[in-house]
Amino acid sequence: MTRRLSAVALRYQPEAPFLDAAPRLVAKGKGLLAERILNLARENKIPVERDPDLLAALEPLDINKMIPPALFQAVAVMLAALYRANKQVSAP
Repeated sequence: MTRRLSAVALRYQPEAPFLDAAPRLVAKGKGLLAERILNLARENKIPVERDPDLLAALEPLDINKMIPPALFQAVAVMLAALYRANKQVSAP
């Protein structure tokens, strides 16, 4: 049995604390929608992190809602890895 591709997208803008006091789920999907989310990320040079456990925790959440405090640490670890990767890519 083949498992369908799943994806979620988070937005976090700490410089706009009234908009995003915490990361916010802005997209989620399976199959073709997941492929579209991933393609848009690649086209816009947005790093993609693969974490099946975090994906499973985020999938049930409603779109445009901030992530619950119980997921802060897991998302913070993922964001830290992405920030480090961005720094390495943008370093001269």
